[in-house]
Parts: sequence; structure tokens; C-alpha cells
Amino acid sequence: QVQLQESGGGSVQAGGSLTLSCKTSSGVYTNACFGWFRQAPGKEREAVAFSGTGHRSTYYADSVKDRFTVSHDNAANTLNLQMNTLKPEDAGMYYCAAKMGFFSASACSVGQFIYWGQGTQVTVSS
Repeated sequence: QVQLQESGGGSVQAGGSLTLSCKTSSGVYTNACFGWFRQAPGKEREAVAFSGTGHRSTYYADSVKDRFTVSHDNAANTLNLQMNTLKPEDAGMYYCAAKMGFFSASACSVGQFIYWGQGTQVTVSS
């Protein structure tokens, strides 16, 4: 069973930083690509960033490029999303998702994800 557990959400002022984490099992961590998504109230879910299988490639949405960074803690089977220079429009529920198989980050961004975490809330005040 694929389980994804997000953590690290919270409330920050605009310009601040947060780091989100997505912890999973070792089998999933090494054999899946991952996506970070967010959804604000009343808006559609938006793709934020992707990490290819084996964590050798990353892909970012234009809206977060140069502000968000995906990193990995291999010992903890955890994928992190470092978010800097946060803006009010970055607020929302952030989800980690996994797609089993071998994908580059850009290939991972295409198609559906079956496995999703419960989400962690990010609030950014102006």
C-alpha cells in the first residue's frame, strides 16, 4: 500500500519561507516519481513541482520557479519542498502525490497520479 504523509505547513507572512515534507516507504521513495500540488479555496488544483524517479531531475511550474526547491532526504525516504519568498497567492492546501514507475520529472508531470497524501495547509498573509 502506498502511503504519503505531508507535514510542514503553517502560517507565514509574505516574503517568508516554509519547508514541506512528504514521507513515504522506501519502496515507493525509490520506485516512483513525485509531484507537489496545491489547491486554494474555489480554485482548481495546480501543479507546483515534480521529482523524477530516483530524484535525478526536477521540474517546476513557472509560478514557483526560482522560489521553490525540491530536495530529498534519502535516509528518511522523504521528499521536501523548500518554499521561499512566499506570496499570498501561494496559499492553499499542498499535496504530495506519487506515480509508480520510472519517469523523468517532466514526464512525471504528464498524466494522472493515483497515490495522494492528505495534504498540509499553507497560509500566507500579506
